[in-house]
Amino acid sequence: MTRPFGMRDKLGYLFGDFGNDFTFILASSFLMKYYTDVAGVDAAVIGVIMMAARFVDAFTDVTMGRICDRSPVTRHGRFRPWIRRMSVPAALSSFLLYQGYVAALPMGLRIAYLTVCYILWSSVFYTAVNIPYGSMASAISPEPDHRQSLSTWRSLGATFAGAFVGVAVPLAAYTTDAAGNTVLDGGRFTLVAGVCSLLAVACHLACYYLTLERTEPEREEQLRQRRHSVVDMLRNALQNRALISIIAASVVMLLSQMTMQSMAGFVFPNYYRSPQAQSVSTVLMLGGMLIAAALARPAAKRWGKAEVSAASCVLAAVVNLILFAWRPRSVWAYVGLQTVSWFGLGVFTMVSWALITDVIDDSELRTGVREDGSIYALYSFARKMGQAAAAGLSGALLSAIGYTQQTAFDPQVTEGIFSISTLAPALGLLALAAILRWWYPLRKKQVEENVAALKQRRGQ
Repeated sequence: MTRPFGMRDKLGYLFGDFGNDFTFILASSFLMKYYTDVAGVDAAVIGVIMMAARFVDAFTDVTMGRICDRSPVTRHGRFRPWIRRMSVPAALSSFLLYQGYVAALPMGLRIAYLTVCYILWSSVFYTAVNIPYGSMASAISPEPDHRQSLSTWRSLGATFAGAFVGVAVPLAAYTTDAAGNTVLDGGRFTLVAGVCSLLAVACHLACYYLTLERTEPEREEQLRQRRHSVVDMLRNALQNRALISIIAASVVMLLSQMTMQSMAGFVFPNYYRSPQAQSVSTVLMLGGMLIAAALARPAAKRWGKAEVSAASCVLAAVVNLILFAWRPRSVWAYVGLQTVSWFGLGVFTMVSWALITDVIDDSELRTGVREDGSIYALYSFARKMGQAAAAGLSGALLSAIGYTQQTAFDPQVTEGIFSISTLAPALGLLALAAILRWWYPLRKKQVEENVAALKQRRGQ
């Protein structure tokens, strides 16, 4: 007898994103800082590399999604085995990104090393873990309430990983140079990266052993026989308003979130001269996200996921606009308002993964085909495009304001850092709220009707 959905599945799904984000948040928050300050690579070059890797993802994400959809349903499930197989390669390729010997190489080799290692980690091995992990949510349970729980617990896993990275790096990886400036220490950062990689493997294995896929093999075999070609899948995707709009929402959301994360590594040590405050900010951010987790599910159940998300994003945008205009000299005033901003973004984060399962349900009703892996792969690729856009934008803007190893503490440069860290997220969050309010079509009533129709179709 299959055990019922419960806390074990929620904890297992939490550990999955916990493991993902030990390496992902390390890269999104500190990769540019490490390669500019330790390896001496120009920020714009790093941004271009990160953007170029996303074009590779156009192939690897969709390919991995198709592999998942066409994988046989074993006694371990369809998606879980991939998490176990690829966890170690993903962790090892992340660790290789942060090696001290890179700084001693000629500049051309530094750039080549970063390019190869970054693509191996982000576009190959991380993809091979993340696509199956995200796709299996709808295989764990068909119930919307359960999927909302999984979305919340997944977001909590990412938050805990972000808290660890955000606290550990500022406390363990910074040192004071001869001029009295607080700077990133390459050797210490390599040790932190190694710890993050080991913890990532442990968390992925916990996800594998704690979760359970409840997919019915007979039903899935019937669906596999009716699956479309890649061309058909892409054609249907382009005609799917729900999918296209949630993809657009993800791009601008990540543009905001990743800019906030990556620029924190510059605002605190360079503008406020207090990397330790970044650790405090991360802990408070965790508190804001926990409050968001507690409120998101009942609010989404009452008013709808898209409706609640749009309102919370407006709140976060307004806070960032206040920061941009006020420019508080006290780091603690900045930290306090940033916590409110993270709470606003956190509400959307807590429901975002449930939104994509709503889109998968809607697509099945429209086409008669359920392709969790393929649709999730398109969604994941879009998220990576948002990450790339944030990296490219951050790198280009840092170069535009003249940020280098030599100018890192110049007053004009640090003022530019502050502007980037507040205005770019504010504009992105306003765009996100507009998409959810006026473009994304799956309101609360429509989602409930889709769930009822699918249950009727399946004879449940």
